[in-house]
Formats: sequence, structure tokens, C-alpha cells
Amino acid sequence: MKIVIALGGNALGNSPQEQLELVKETAKNIVDLVAEGHDVIISHGNGPQVGMINLAMESATVHDNAPEMPFAECGAMSQGYIGYHLQQSIERELAARKVKKKCITVVTQVLVDKNDPAFEKPTKPIGSFYTKEEADIIAKEKGYSMKEDAGRGWRRVVASPKPIRIVERDSINYMVHNGIMVIACGGGGIPVIKDGLGYKGVDAVIDKDRTSAKLAADVKADMLIILTAVETVKTGFGTENEKEIRKMNIKEATELMSQHEFKEGSMLPKIEACIEYVKNSNGKALITSLQKAKEALQGKTGTLITKE
Repeated sequence: MKIVIALGGNALGNSPQEQLELVKETAKNIVDLVAEGHDVIISHGNGPQVGMINLAMESATVHDNAPEMPFAECGAMSQGYIGYHLQQSIERELAARKVKKKCITVVTQVLVDKNDPAFEKPTKPIGSFYTKEEADIIAKEKGYSMKEDAGRGWRRVVASPKPIRIVERDSINYMVHNGIMVIACGGGGIPVIKDGLGYKGVDAVIDKDRTSAKLAADVKADMLIILTAVETVKTGFGTENEKEIRKMNIKEATELMSQHEFKEGSMLPKIEACIEYVKNSNGKALITSLQKAKEALQGKTGTLITKE
């Protein structure tokens, strides 16, 4: 079976040291699936990591007069840094089990529409926290959109446009076809727009689950697995009426969405991404935790989303 795995933030860390330790365990769970004969393609989030890089670059600009680093470049750095750690850990685990596979990271660009309405209403917070006074100065000097973030201070916000096309799609497909494990579309991909014969980066963050759904469709995966902190999707989450869902089709999932059963910024984008993938493919989608991925593939746990 060909599987795209979208790793959630719980599989990664907030510092290089923490991440390197966490991905050792992540690699074991991924290689469990490879050892069973599945072809695995990996995508991942980058929220804490790109925030850390952006903060470091901002600090260097202020204190050391270093050149300002565009956000798209920070995203590219995070892809390389996370991919490097995942590659090391996965290849070590493959070698330990005598599985003859290679793993490679693709710094991935994702085309977005420069006229996407999301650019008119930035919502995704990134980078440092500031006072209202500091935020006003930054907004005036740099033209950034600044918004108050949950009582913790003011932060820069950027757009979250929809992914249109994975630029490196053909290269990814070529490597997957030749048996190479590919890590791609980290953090939703580096958002780019058309620029003449090429592309240029824009200050935005693409939802990584949406991009993972597009990646799974592009490589003609049999299944998209979105890994998160919970074992199954639940209705009434966090209440006394909490109930797990083991299987639902597109119609049932859409009805639950209309009833506001899934929270924005949490489970909702994962459900939306699964529906999008299942609609545009012959595959199925699965939501579960990293630790339960193997059992979920065997039908013992997790939430399966199907067309019918």
C-alpha cells in the first residue's frame, strides 16, 4: 500500500535537542509500516520550528544589523532542518532492521493564487509577541498586519491561502516510483506565486493537512494518514457526552462539520483535508495518533474516512 503520512507537531520538538530525541521514536513508528511492505511518503508540520527560526532572524536583525530574512526563506530553513533530523533517524532505523531503503528530503514549493481572498484577511500568527505600542511601530515601519493573540500580546499575522499545485510534484513522483522514501511539503510547503518563467516566495502559511491531501492525490496514494495527539476523532470532545468515531463517509463527516463538532485550528482542518483527498482520489483517509498508526492500519483503532 502507498501511504502519505502527515506528522503532527507532537511528533517533533521545540528545540533541536528535543526534536532529535523525539524523531528517534517517530522513526520507529514510521519504519514499522515500511517493514510491513508499505511505501511511505512523509509530510510534517513546522509551527514551532519556523517560529523559532523567525524569532532568531528577527533578533539578529535588531541586535546585529543582520539582513532581514523573508518568511518564505524561514519556511525553507525549517523544511531542511526537520527533514535532516527525520532522514537521519529513519535511515538509522532502516539500517538497524536491515531494510534496504533510502530516504530523502525535498525542499518543496507550493503554488498559491496571488488573488486568494486569504491575502486580504491575514489570520495566521507567526513570530514574536509584542506590546501594542511595539506592534504599532512595526506595522508602520514594515507594513505588517499585527493582531492581538489570545491575551498574550500582539503578533504579526500572515495569510493562509489554499494550495493549488506542488511545484516539485513530478520529482517526488519519480523518486517514489523508484522506491525512495520521500519527506516533502514540510509545514504545508513554501508558498510561492508565479513570477515570469519561475516563482517567488510570499509571506504566508499553507495549512499542512491541506497540502498533505494534495500530495497524497498527486502520488496516487492508497491512503492518507493524518497523525495527531488523539487516537480517534470524537464528537462532544472534552465533554461528558464525548463519543469516538471509528468510521464515517464524506456525507456523515460533512454533516458533523455543519453541526460544529470539530474545532477550527484543531480537528476541523484535518477533517476537511481528509474529505478533499477522498473526493479527489480512489483512496481512504485515516486520523489517529503516531503510536497507534500500525494498529489503525489494521482496523483496530483510529477514524477511517471513506467516500461512501
